[in-house]
Amino acid sequence: MRHLLHMASYSSQTNMHARNLAIVWAPNLLRSKDIEVTGFNGTAAFMEVRVQSIVVEFILTHVEQLF
Repeated sequence: MRHLLHMASYSSQTNMHARNLAIVWAPNLLRSKDIEVTGFNGTAAFMEVRVQSIVVEFILTHVEQLF
């Protein structure tokens, strides 16, 4: 998480701020067995990934307090 926070510090150059990093990394950091097992597609999969990205963005914006 600290590495991703460090990467977010370069957002002015890379446009990869905490929200974008969360969207990219959330499915890997918070893998959902529901999506893998049931083969969610469409709206259900989108909503699951959306929740994951919100959680990861929260963690990234509060790294110092959490870790």
